[in-house]
Amino acid sequence: MSDRYCVFGNPVHHSRSPAIHRAFAAQCAQDVSYTAILAPIGGFTEAVGEFVASGGRGANVTLPFKEEAFALASRLSERARIAGAVNTLDFAGPGILGDNTDGAGLVQDLTGNLGLSIAGRRVLLLGAGGAARGVLGPLLEAGPRLLVVANRTVARAQALARRFAGVARVHACGFDDLAGESFDLVINATSASLTGDVPPLPKGLFAAGALAYDMVYGDTETPFLGLARRQGVERLADGLGMLVEQAAESFLVWRGVRPQTTPVIAMLRVARPPAGQR
Repeated sequence: MSDRYCVFGNPVHHSRSPAIHRAFAAQCAQDVSYTAILAPIGGFTEAVGEFVASGGRGANVTLPFKEEAFALASRLSERARIAGAVNTLDFAGPGILGDNTDGAGLVQDLTGNLGLSIAGRRVLLLGAGGAARGVLGPLLEAGPRLLVVANRTVARAQALARRFAGVARVHACGFDDLAGESFDLVINATSASLTGDVPPLPKGLFAAGALAYDMVYGDTETPFLGLARRQGVERLADGLGMLVEQAAESFLVWRGVRPQTTPVIAMLRVARPPAGQR
């Protein structure tokens, strides 16, 4: 019988994870099955327990369960501990291992697929929720000259900056405070694109040659990337590459081998999914 893995989410019908992990399994000659499971709100722990009892070996976790997965794990990787959120569960060892591969996936997409050197750059991260928290640590480790977290509610950005104070200095502010500033890399980690909105950003935010990156992906240009394009930004990227790269990191945790991601990203570009984050 194939080793069983899944992704838990609500909603989860849009998930591309099953297609991605089927491609990884074929590429790496691994006997793996992977499905999407709709976990009820308030019933995540029970859904995980049922999956483990039925022989499940590991799982990805998407919205809105990443913090519940963090609480459920009996062991945490260092990157999951710092993030305070878990997107990867491994049931193969003692207890439940919780990991967070989002940040590693983002950095690999930026540096490996898009050829951007983060070191020495001015980086702006929009949003202070779970998506931002999951990627902030690896972004800081990449050595930016400046990293600013901006959020509609300034107190949340400040709380996130304090959480990472032991890693590196993070500046926190509101969207209005960005006037007059410019950045080499602007990452949208808000959920605005999922609802057709865009954060209220001042003009002049993008430096010459800047990259605008939306962690949301979809079959059309996201509102954030549309705004950047209208402001003259030529380097635009959505989160599809991050999706595949973080999945490859999860596959490595589970199977001990990291798949090649380039052919899988190309496959998904041909069949673009509805807007989503996993």
